[in-house]
Amino acid sequence: MNSNEKLSYRNKNILAPMVRIGRLPTRLLALQYGADIIYSEEIIDHRFIQCKRTINNALDTIDFTLDHDSRPMFRTCAVEKSKVVLQLGTANAERALKAAKLVEQDVAGIDVNMGCPKEYSTKGGMGAALLTNPENIKDILTTLVKGLSIPVTCKIRVLPELKDTIKLVQMIESTGVVALAVHGRRKEERPRHTVRVDEIRAITEAVSIPVIANGGSEDCIQSYSDIEKFRSATGASSVMIARSAQLNCSVFRKEGLLPMEQVIKDYLKIAVRYDNHYINCKFCILEMMKEKQETPVGQAVRSALSLEQICAAWNMTEYLQSSRLKRGLPTGSDVINDEPALKKFKNDDIITMDFVLKRCDYRMKNGKSPKTILLEWCRGKEEKEPVYETVCRDSDRRFNSVLTCGGKMYRSTYWRRPCLQNALKPDLNMKPYEKKSIT
Repeated sequence: MNSNEKLSYRNKNILAPMVRIGRLPTRLLALQYGADIIYSEEIIDHRFIQCKRTINNALDTIDFTLDHDSRPMFRTCAVEKSKVVLQLGTANAERALKAAKLVEQDVAGIDVNMGCPKEYSTKGGMGAALLTNPENIKDILTTLVKGLSIPVTCKIRVLPELKDTIKLVQMIESTGVVALAVHGRRKEERPRHTVRVDEIRAITEAVSIPVIANGGSEDCIQSYSDIEKFRSATGASSVMIARSAQLNCSVFRKEGLLPMEQVIKDYLKIAVRYDNHYINCKFCILEMMKEKQETPVGQAVRSALSLEQICAAWNMTEYLQSSRLKRGLPTGSDVINDEPALKKFKNDDIITMDFVLKRCDYRMKNGKSPKTILLEWCRGKEEKEPVYETVCRDSDRRFNSVLTCGGKMYRSTYWRRPCLQNALKPDLNMKPYEKKSIT
């Protein structure tokens, strides 16, 4: 039971849950600039319950990591323990509780995502899909409230009819949640649509628990002084900020916004300290740079293949090396090495070609793809059918296939992102070097 409500949601400025953005460096940066509460990105329950909790003594963090992945799904530390809320993506009460119990001692609260309209959230009835399933909402929230010792909240969007939204939030309040975040847009609406300030105000008047107003970025909130204006306009207890914080996290500073360059360097200091993966760093920094991505620094970040190269673009190589030296970590180059993923093969036996394979670049001959043409050629020559052995590079989860055909092996130097694996889409749980024959 929530016998002791440790985290107050009244009169708070909050970093919203944002996929890929809301990882440890951004959360700690928001705290550094003045945020009161910070939310993690949405983490799907059925994946999270497969994680192993480990104490990372080198970084002074607690990591939740899948067995087949070196990168933690969730990383936290003592600095944020009393302020961080983990947001769950779930559609099942039992599974949600199992996931929440795994992290209960490491976070200040649990939030259930009921507002994200994107497909990765709505799959299987999660995210905004829950809005049309009030019985499941009630089951999930009631189960979490009864089963956890930390506060439980949820985040919703408004429904097409205000009366239905009011009915929904009153039911949510009855489950025992300590606060409710409301994104003032409907499920089908996007940032270009005006946030529904009046509907958020009506919700705050219909419930007694704190309401956290969300959706005011750019429309209403561009600097710290705008936060109070949005709070007053909505009548909400607290304000949750997403896009404005994504672009410039110093929106939480009472003293005013910092230049983008300073924010990025502050971000990188935290990212280096907690060994954040370069791909996530690159994504967050490019979001901050916006139209400046085409500058020489922006282009250097876009082409970077390591945290070392990102730091070099911002003249922070010395900081990176000294930070690693303090923690007893290697200070040399951390450019990605393909060898571990390809160690099964003797590289001398593979014919390696420097080109990118994209199906859209090839004209189909008689409606046939290059793979089909190769397969038919092998059959016509009474050769063995082509075999593709796909490996995953653990450092950045990119894929590469080695083709065996006519007694020889071939591969491209280009490593594809999972979304580009049109020819072969392996399960991320695939064991290393699992062989699959594509016909």
